[in-house]
Amino acid sequence: MLQRDSSEILKQFDLRHTDTRENILNGFISKTIALSHADIESFLIDGFDRVTIYRTLKTFLDKGIIHKVLDDQGGIKYALCKEQCSHSAHHHDHVHFKCSNCGDTTCIEKLTVPEIILPEGYQKNEINVLVQGICPKCQ
Repeated sequence: MLQRDSSEILKQFDLRHTDTRENILNGFISKTIALSHADIESFLIDGFDRVTIYRTLKTFLDKGIIHKVLDDQGGIKYALCKEQCSHSAHHHDHVHFKCSNCGDTTCIEKLTVPEIILPEGYQKNEINVLVQGICPKCQ
């Protein structure tokens, strides 16, 4: 994503500016890791309710502002899309890395997921690759 300012991102994706959207986007912009719903709740100053946060995340997913990162525990985290994504196509076939020590999950943009050709009759919707180990911060 080229725009790094929350107001510009909302304008670029034709979204109405609200305090919730701005605060959540600012959280994603200021962090380099994927964020869970609980992470987002913890940094929101005004204490927005869970449903509003959930709806905002869904809107951002649908528009192509953020993408889902599946956790090894079955949970979902979210990360800001770095490339130009849209509601019809996310372009983030990259590897995600989760640190076994601190629990942070990061996007490894330079490492792409290899093409996977499924047997006839199968249709893929998305591919998720999660590598676990120790991040540079914890070494």
